[in-house]
Amino acid sequence: MDLSSNGVPIPFTPELFGPLRSSADLLPPRDPLALRERLHADGYLFLPGLLDRAEVLALRGRYFSLFPPGFLAPGTAPEEGVYSGRTPKDVPEYGVAGHPAYEFVRSAPFDRFVGNPVLGELAAHLLDFKAEMLPRRILRHFHRGTRRASRAHVDLDYMDEGSPRVVTMWTPVGDCPPPTGGLVYLEGSHRLPPEEYEPLRDTTDRPADRRQICHDLELTARTLGRRWLYADFAAGDVMVHLPRVIHASLDTTTDAMRLSVDTRFVRSDDTPDPRWLKPWSADDGA
Repeated sequence: MDLSSNGVPIPFTPELFGPLRSSADLLPPRDPLALRERLHADGYLFLPGLLDRAEVLALRGRYFSLFPPGFLAPGTAPEEGVYSGRTPKDVPEYGVAGHPAYEFVRSAPFDRFVGNPVLGELAAHLLDFKAEMLPRRILRHFHRGTRRASRAHVDLDYMDEGSPRVVTMWTPVGDCPPPTGGLVYLEGSHRLPPEEYEPLRDTTDRPADRRQICHDLELTARTLGRRWLYADFAAGDVMVHLPRVIHASLDTTTDAMRLSVDTRFVRSDDTPDPRWLKPWSADDGA
């Protein structure tokens, strides 16, 4: 399996990659304490099949049906999300006003999807308090050829003007094995002191943005002596992670496009980062 991130290859070897631990054994959450202990032990929770697969695929179909003719491969259904290899010229830059992603995160179907009580109840269990979803909810959409992915980072560097008691939920909207651009998590990295990975920020393809740690995932893994953990994500799966765990995404190299949703929850008695209190736009700088 050939993998890369931001165009930089990373060998798929046991030295660099390992499987995410499933927490399906803790569902439904009969024991919230066990869920919290697992989250803080691993830095993440991998929850296969938490959501209804049909509902997830329906959302995928709704989104891809918003694109003009020629964007999807001929003879394929919108919920398949198969890229034709050509983006029509009248489609604006990803995620800005006028692009389907910008409009979609402000739509009623999207609100219903992210407002699923299963997600809110899970967040409350994990925060051990009434939870509130932050209004800045992100729709990620990557297709082959872009060589654009999430660089190694920790969420706290992007939301450090509010309470650090945050949980992130990442939901693949469609099947998402590693070559489709799934997330990967650096094993045990939530326990690393920031000064240990600070030197990696000097190896970057975005020198003006010090929030990212590194765009070279192999270098990151070897420098810190840890593996990237992955899964063959399926529609209906949900990942939860802590704000200090290092994670990144792989490049999308399949015809099927990667579509996913990021939601963040805070305790209702905490002060959230003010930059996350308005709807997402890809050019909002947050």
